[in-house]
Amino acid sequence: MKFEGRPRIVMRNTVAVMNTKGGVGKSTLVLAVAETLSTYHGKNVLVVDSDSQASVSSMLMTIPNLHRLQQNGLTMVDFLVARVLQDAPADWLRFVVRNVSDVDDAQSVFLIPSDMQLTLFEREVSKVSQHARLRAVIGELLREARNVFDIILIDCPPGLSVLTESWLREADFHISPTKADYISVCGLEVFRRFKALNPEMGFAENLGVLVNMKDLGSPTEEDYHAWLLSNPENRCFDQVIPRAIALQEAARFHTPDRSYFAKYPGETGKAVRHLCEEILTRMGLASAATSIPAAPPPLPQAPETPDDTTARVSTEQPAT
Repeated sequence: MKFEGRPRIVMRNTVAVMNTKGGVGKSTLVLAVAETLSTYHGKNVLVVDSDSQASVSSMLMTIPNLHRLQQNGLTMVDFLVARVLQDAPADWLRFVVRNVSDVDDAQSVFLIPSDMQLTLFEREVSKVSQHARLRAVIGELLREARNVFDIILIDCPPGLSVLTESWLREADFHISPTKADYISVCGLEVFRRFKALNPEMGFAENLGVLVNMKDLGSPTEEDYHAWLLSNPENRCFDQVIPRAIALQEAARFHTPDRSYFAKYPGETGKAVRHLCEEILTRMGLASAATSIPAAPPPLPQAPETPDDTTARVSTEQPAT
């Protein structure tokens, strides 16, 4: 089924979120930003889970629903296998899940879920030297998604795989979350050196380094934060996301739905909202905050799953 949406000017609205170091709170950050952009700014947000651990997928829907999608071949890896390894037609819209998120007002968050088979897929791509084909497919997906969604957030795995490189070279921007500690900062340096390789191949623009999970009472972390700020190439975000139990709890999907303020209370929610305003400003998409979510884009209709209505997914098999 082809998308027939409202005509719009194509903007630079795709953002890859990554750090070569794991454990920096990347997936939880993608979750919070997506739900805030939907609830407060009325944005239709597509979350692309490109991490084989499927962390953000499990945060946006129940585990039974995620397993059902994986078993039915309706994940990112199934789309990529068809398009890259099998050179078969596959409409990426059929892999988009609607009605995700447990925030009652975040009605315009969508997801392309992941699966642990993504690691095996990358091995096959390398084995048969299909790197160029992979990048072409990723580029085509993002070009089409720009016309459907207001913002696309790509949750990349830690490390520098062939798939992550494709996202980084085809996306408009990248955000690098980091903890204010030695190992995480070293991860940023590895990323910086990688970005400098083969500049003629193109690369996403640095939207900024975000200090995440910061212990506001730690002098050591304050020193590392100051060191990051001292390098203008980092383009550090003004807003810092503090270490908070509320964000750890936000990672667990709740039923029934909860309010935005129940999920992101007090200073935690305030920090996330300020960060989203800064992200939109840097992307050139700044708009007045609103409590009214956007009308979802007219994606293909998707019937409810039989056992769980939290996420409504297509029951069709992927095109081959």
